[in-house]
Amino acid sequence: MMETSCVWKEKTVDMFRLLVRDAKSPVDEKLVKKLFRLDCSPMAGRRVVVFPSSAELGPVLAQLVTSRAEKAIVAHGRFTLGLSGGSLASMLSKELLALPVLDCSKWVVGFCDERLVAFDDPESTYGLYKSQLFSKVNIPDSGILTIEPGLPVNECAEDYTHKLKEAFPGDDFPVFDLLLLGMGPDGHTCSLFPDHPLLEETEKIVAPISDSPKPPPQRVTMTFPVVNSAHCVAFVSTGGSKAPILKEVLEGRQGPALPAARVVPTSGELLWLVDNPAAASLTIQVERLGSGAKL
Repeated sequence: MMETSCVWKEKTVDMFRLLVRDAKSPVDEKLVKKLFRLDCSPMAGRRVVVFPSSAELGPVLAQLVTSRAEKAIVAHGRFTLGLSGGSLASMLSKELLALPVLDCSKWVVGFCDERLVAFDDPESTYGLYKSQLFSKVNIPDSGILTIEPGLPVNECAEDYTHKLKEAFPGDDFPVFDLLLLGMGPDGHTCSLFPDHPLLEETEKIVAPISDSPKPPPQRVTMTFPVVNSAHCVAFVSTGGSKAPILKEVLEGRQGPALPAARVVPTSGELLWLVDNPAAASLTIQVERLGSGAKL
């Protein structure tokens, strides 16, 4: 709908320019866009939602996941979810388990990135979710797409690519119903780091990384084409330490865009769920919601 509206506005603006040109009057481009409220950038579809604290954000995140799951299962019989690690794992696991009813029997879960460590290593994202969530819900083992951590990093990325292709047959790039992402203090997301060559990857589904600036150095990560193919991408960012980088990601900066700012779904939704401390430096318009809200 936004794209159709944008096309209509662009054509209207072009006609307006022609009329003004025929009248031999100068055209003020900024005024033209203001008059027609022309905002067709991908950011026009972005929602930045601010909560008083992570305590209010958590239940809304769980509601987002379950509501999208219900819609996806009605639409195509399953719910595909991409997970990220860090503090998100604890928050999501806690809030989902607090729900009175949680049916994960038709969920298919993948990982936006993963560290090449054993599953019982504290750095393993799968290991975090297994202990905090998977072992306590009715998600089938076949619905959890894990890496093979014993493989060399390049082979591991190829193997995980194969698993995703099997799970998403017919798609050039897997199209997840929902991806949950975090953001590091340097603006990285998944294992896509600032100034790294993987930022320009356009063909691979899963890419290996052997020189991660953040330990452990060996990882595999979904690429931007996969992330930006999702039906919905939701970032979760909390805490005052994220405030400076969140401002740069959401409001722009000098130099190349940070990795998190390059997440712009092609035809899906983009949500930023943040708390007041993380949003402290923002000057853009945001939505402010409480724990009872629905997205």
